[in-house]
Amino acid sequence: MPVIKLSVPNISCHHCIKAITTELMDIEGIRDISADAGKKEMLVTYESPATEAVILTTLQQINYPATPI
Repeated sequence: MPVIKLSVPNISCHHCIKAITTELMDIEGIRDISADAGKKEMLVTYESPATEAVILTTLQQINYPATPI
């Protein structure tokens, strides 16, 4: 399964991580999410039909724009 590592500058606390996790887990194919508010990074494990583009678009829509690293 693909894993994408993302830089998410708007993550600042546990509430941010919870909001992101809730939204991303609604995407079919998302298998695991781990995030670090201190590093402002997250790892997302996914499979089809989820894609990197869908993940990035969803994060942008919920005001957590991300960049793959």
